Amino acid sequence: MDKNVKYIFVTGGVSSSLGKGIISSSLAKLLQARGFSVTIQKLDPYINIDPGTLNPYEHGECYVTDDGAETDLDLGHYERFSNTPTSQANNVTTGRIYQNVIDKERRGEYLGTTVQVVPHITDEIKRSVRLLGKTGKYDFVITEIGGTVGDIESFPFIETVRQMKWELGNRCVVIHLTLVPYLRAAGELKSKPTQHSVKKLLEQGVQPDIIVCRTERPLHEGIKNKIAQFCNVVPTSVIESLDAESIYDVPLMMRDEKLDIEVLEKTGTAVPEKLDLVNWERFLNNLKHPKYEVTIGLIGKYIELKDAYKSINEAFVHGGAMNQTKVKIRSIQSENITAENAGSLLNELNGILVAPGFGSRGIEGKIEAIRYAREKKIPFLGICLGMQCAAVEFSRNVLNLKDADSTEMNPDTPYPVIDLMETQKKVKNLGGTMRLGAYNCKLKPGSKSYEAYGVEDIRERHRHRYEFNNEYRKIFEENGVRLAGINPEDDLVEIIEIKDHPWFVGVQFHPEYRSTVKQPHPLFVNFVKAALEHKGDTKR
Repeated sequence: MDKNVKYIFVTGGVSSSLGKGIISSSLAKLLQARGFSVTIQKLDPYINIDPGTLNPYEHGECYVTDDGAETDLDLGHYERFSNTPTSQANNVTTGRIYQNVIDKERRGEYLGTTVQVVPHITDEIKRSVRLLGKTGKYDFVITEIGGTVGDIESFPFIETVRQMKWELGNRCVVIHLTLVPYLRAAGELKSKPTQHSVKKLLEQGVQPDIIVCRTERPLHEGIKNKIAQFCNVVPTSVIESLDAESIYDVPLMMRDEKLDIEVLEKTGTAVPEKLDLVNWERFLNNLKHPKYEVTIGLIGKYIELKDAYKSINEAFVHGGAMNQTKVKIRSIQSENITAENAGSLLNELNGILVAPGFGSRGIEGKIEAIRYAREKKIPFLGICLGMQCAAVEFSRNVLNLKDADSTEMNPDTPYPVIDLMETQKKVKNLGGTMRLGAYNCKLKPGSKSYEAYGVEDIRERHRHRYEFNNEYRKIFEENGVRLAGINPEDDLVEIIEIKDHPWFVGVQFHPEYRSTVKQPHPLFVNFVKAALEHKGDTKR
């Protein structure tokens, strides 16, 4: 049961993108540093079942968990900060809630009663929230509610918070993140948007316990006291959240603001003296005071979207800090790369990463970038579609199979070096039907990948429909490709490497999903190291 579990809700007001996910992750990090076990979940008000079918232009990156759930990108922040794996239970959407309720109604579980938002939808939300608490693994469950208070979509979620506060008393705490804007013309910080946001929350029956104020200027005592007075909280519960140089600064800023102490006191939990952030501070020191610098080209078709390659960008932060190196990412639109201009676009790079994706747009540019990396011996990492493009490039330009392709791009190619997985051939629906989640991979001793991981058996997360065609394994190996990683259950090629290249690795899985502050992903660590060596800067 969950009788001792504390539930923390994080809501937002005034504006979206204030950083609820980072505040939730930072609080989790601080509670962990005090010795508590914590998990975080995201309640998303949209009606999609999950973000798996959403365009990156709509929703940014789709993050994948070990158990194969396609989830909100905030779960990536949760894992990167807390080093705790998430699952399907950590991301719940309105669509999933309504689908579960309708399925129960169809099975007759409501015994013929009228199915309503209250209590049936709110009960299902409550069940989803408390599911993690009932595992017995956690002292705290932090639940971030997407969107902003007042949105019509979030009403059932806020009503659920009201009910849980009433039922659980001080075992349930609400943190409300809001905006305190600075009006340059007046030279003043303004608390009115925060007051209106809290009023909107009060109209739905929820009194926030702690108010976190996102601001670009420090809050003076007067404005803190004003917010406390008009929003029914004590002054110590008004927390300043200044714009930060890096998201990784926020846990230390929240420590200084005593956010974790406020939460512990509000939940009647004894405050441990221990607060162990030594490793976090070491990571931050490496991040802010690098000895070296490399420039990595990120080749993709969504490069104008800040969140499309979020996990890759953060994995470079982790891998860079491990090497005491600042990684400058140069985002290059793959559609702009041609055989003629590849040299001028890519010649100053110390490493090239070809990003994952779907569809044919920009594919030829990715292939040209890979050709340049292979021929010029520039360290290369291809992820998912990037690995598949590497197989196509090698087939065309080394094996002389001129029309080689993936059947995703050209169903009639005479040389389908990348083909649809057998399990995918009868799939009709798109949502949740790919090869998703963590699968085993056996590494070949002596390979670059084995050198990076240091072990033979690994497990990595996937999100794809197409795979390397096993009919081409022999010809690839005979011509200088090392099949460095194989899935032992289904005999699928997971990693390809080029033997006579300093560092050329293509992986079918998504290593970026597993990179955290505490455990930077070994492929990113070694890729950055290879880029340093290519540049001529190395500490080894």
